[in-house]
Amino acid sequence: MIAAQSGVLPDRALRDLIAQGAITARPAIIPEQVQPASLDLRLGQVAYRVRASFLTGKGRRVEDRLAEFEMHRVDLTPGAVLEKGCVYVIPLMERLRLPKGLSAVANAKSSTGRLDLLTRTITDGGTEFDRIPEAYDGPLYAEVCPRSFSVLVRPGMRLNQIRFRNGQSVLDDAALTALHDVSPLVSGRAVISEGLGFSVDLRPGAGGLVGYRAKPHTGVIDLDHIAHYDPAEFWEDVRSASGSIILDPGAFYILVSQEAVTIPPDYAAEMAPYLAMVGEFRVHYAGFFDPGFGWAEAGGAGSRGVLEVRCHEAPFVLEHGQIVGRLVYERMAARPDLLYGAGIASNYQGQGLKLSKHFRPKE
Repeated sequence: MIAAQSGVLPDRALRDLIAQGAITARPAIIPEQVQPASLDLRLGQVAYRVRASFLTGKGRRVEDRLAEFEMHRVDLTPGAVLEKGCVYVIPLMERLRLPKGLSAVANAKSSTGRLDLLTRTITDGGTEFDRIPEAYDGPLYAEVCPRSFSVLVRPGMRLNQIRFRNGQSVLDDAALTALHDVSPLVSGRAVISEGLGFSVDLRPGAGGLVGYRAKPHTGVIDLDHIAHYDPAEFWEDVRSASGSIILDPGAFYILVSQEAVTIPPDYAAEMAPYLAMVGEFRVHYAGFFDPGFGWAEAGGAGSRGVLEVRCHEAPFVLEHGQIVGRLVYERMAARPDLLYGAGIASNYQGQGLKLSKHFRPKE
């Protein structure tokens, strides 16, 4: 049984789905996996190194496609390195048996995206990444491709998350405008067009710092190590005296939005690209924005969106205030029991320009 109210299912509805057997796992799901509006997914015990990324295709199983593309297998049990530039498919511990009317969407977690660790969910019969159709019954797999840093992973690590939807939940521009009028969603002027637009902040800070760029040759990052690594070993500072920077093709950058963002308790949001026509770069939109992100009553006043940016094809000049992405807001089917930043471990509430949780804070 699913909620009668349409929208994104909150934490207590996720616990109901688990109790009813619509979401199962071996070993059993732990309470820490349940977030305000999503469920963290865990890596299984083996990774398949494949020749190329693939979509399963209608009527086909991931297991059968692995037989076509597998190069070798990696046992994750003792811990194993996923190498930069390689593609792996990893069975997840969770599987679904969704009731009619319920679909799901997956995305990388915030820390995953900030490491430029491309992580997408694939399913049996899947024709899109990260999209799970209504009434899907089957296993889940993560496609993982480290693009800037090699990483050490183990079974049970949570690189991606899944959000469940009952019916239509996305706010159109009229509804989003009305919500912003009642509860401002962004500091400054709201640019609303198929979502809420946000721009990049390239105003020079202390010493002209505006962001970070991944170094090309680094050591391995153990994803279990929190606040452990020296940022200088993996990142170089990006500075600007003019309010603009030139993005180099193939380089990966951590930047920050100019606007502070708010997700009210009865809503959730997903980061999406703005328009391909604005330039030869892409925001590596990782993760969801949970209810309560940036919400003052949950300790989030002034929270800005961290941008994971990769340039393609040709060098591109990015200027302060340029719109680079948008937030697509969705209604919750009900308010969560816990909000982001209120009563749960929330690494990025109240954030500004910030690297992933694996790095020591810069002094």
